[in-house]
Amino acid sequence: MRKITKAHTKSEEKRYTPIVIFFWIFGLAFLFYAIARIGLAAYPHPIHWASMLVGGVVGYPVGWLWYRWRGDIY
Repeated sequence: MRKITKAHTKSEEKRYTPIVIFFWIFGLAFLFYAIARIGLAAYPHPIHWASMLVGGVVGYPVGWLWYRWRGDIY
């Protein structure tokens, strides 16, 4: 007997996030935190965490731009 296979559709394709995007997210989050820790030392600590969150949010589109321009890390 012959095995019947099903045609793949676009919604069934596995989607993944390239590793370079995670590098940009974590890298910019740490950089924003370090800059805020030095520059905003007199302010409360949650401001440093908020700046780290902003760095991670900024890192996501920057990572995608890098991936589109240069490709993934191999």
